[in-house]
Amino acid sequence: MPTLPTLLTFLAALFLLEITPGPDMMLVLARGVGQGRRVALLTVAGMIFVAGAIQVGLLVLGLASLMQAYPASLAVLQWAGALYLIYLGSRMLWSSRRPAERRQGVRRRVSDWAAVREGCLNNLTNPKSLLFMFAFLPQFIDPAAGPVWSQLLILGAIQKLSGVLSLGSVAVASGTVGHWLTRWPALLVWQERFTGCVMVALGLRLMVTGTASRH
Repeated sequence: MPTLPTLLTFLAALFLLEITPGPDMMLVLARGVGQGRRVALLTVAGMIFVAGAIQVGLLVLGLASLMQAYPASLAVLQWAGALYLIYLGSRMLWSSRRPAERRQGVRRRVSDWAAVREGCLNNLTNPKSLLFMFAFLPQFIDPAAGPVWSQLLILGAIQKLSGVLSLGSVAVASGTVGHWLTRWPALLVWQERFTGCVMVALGLRLMVTGTASRH
């Protein structure tokens, strides 16, 4: 079990991570405004409960040590995440080219499974989440405080479950805004275009900064 001072320091760092906008928050925001609260919450569920279970399991099994030993593996994940963000942003920009549906207040339908899947994939390739879990989180482990695997499990679970509050709040708020925007369908087009541009820009930035950090 982590000591109380270690746990408090970890929670402070985690709070700063959660309030910083990133790929996960942008996707949830886009889903809430564009497809409604239900789709946004399902996207969050994919990020936390599906991707979270995979990430925490890999963390406990020693992937953190593996990624520290082979930094190139993190670079590969970072590039995959950047390309996925560009793909999602480009798809939003493409779908916004259908103004007839928007003028009638029709939202592009996203199935429950697609929402969970996209949330999971986005989180699994999210460099911000990966860097914190696999590079920063292990710094809070104290072998003298108990079994390392149990500390990794506890801290990893806390990190992922914290998204229930942060991302869940974004999902509910953006879903409410999306419902309000259905009265002005033209605004949904520009919201989708803006979010698509931001996600493409995030992906390109991740590719550039990732390449620069390796030189």
